[in-house]
Amino acid sequence: MSTSDISKLRAETGAGMLDCKKAIDEAGGDFDKAIELLRKRGIAKAAKRAGKVAAEGIVASYIHAGGKIGVLVEVNSETDFVAKNELFQTLVNDIAMHIAATAPKYFTRDEVPEELIGKEKDVYHEQMKNEGKSAEIIDKIIEGKLNKFFSEICLMEQPFIKDEDITIGELMTAKSAEIGEKITIRHFTRYELGEGIEKKSIDFVAEVESELSK
Repeated sequence: MSTSDISKLRAETGAGMLDCKKAIDEAGGDFDKAIELLRKRGIAKAAKRAGKVAAEGIVASYIHAGGKIGVLVEVNSETDFVAKNELFQTLVNDIAMHIAATAPKYFTRDEVPEELIGKEKDVYHEQMKNEGKSAEIIDKIIEGKLNKFFSEICLMEQPFIKDEDITIGELMTAKSAEIGEKITIRHFTRYELGEGIEKKSIDFVAEVESELSK
């Protein structure tokens, strides 16, 4: 598989780079089969709507763990009619629930600060050196580890909690094709009770000793 193969498939179907790469891999390099895979998944069809404007939709909330975790998420559609559709609303609720469970820090890998990525690379590099890995394969291993890192912290790359065989990005593409409109996640915010507050730890032994010494 080459970069030109991925570019050609993107031009043919309008699908994203990662979707094209995955399709070519699964098709064993067979270009026509890769197109067929994308079409079966609805990705090629949904990609044709990428230029459409999705300005309708809903803002949904999800509260979990007895009020200790809360999520607000805005999901957009092209029309208000679809925003009122039960399938669309179920999707939005599923996304809010997913965010509550997985606590993504970023929307896509493009939002991850270069400084953070650099630190991760340094850690992985040291790990590989300590394990005696050769320089020739270290870069490939680091790339794999970074992809795993992104899949943990980036919403669109996280495995969907109800079906871990697909990512949130793939779920959105499939649902866009199923619903027949461009569907996008615009904003999300996750709240966790006490997050960011330094909680005072109590040394009960020292406290008892202090009382006895009075």
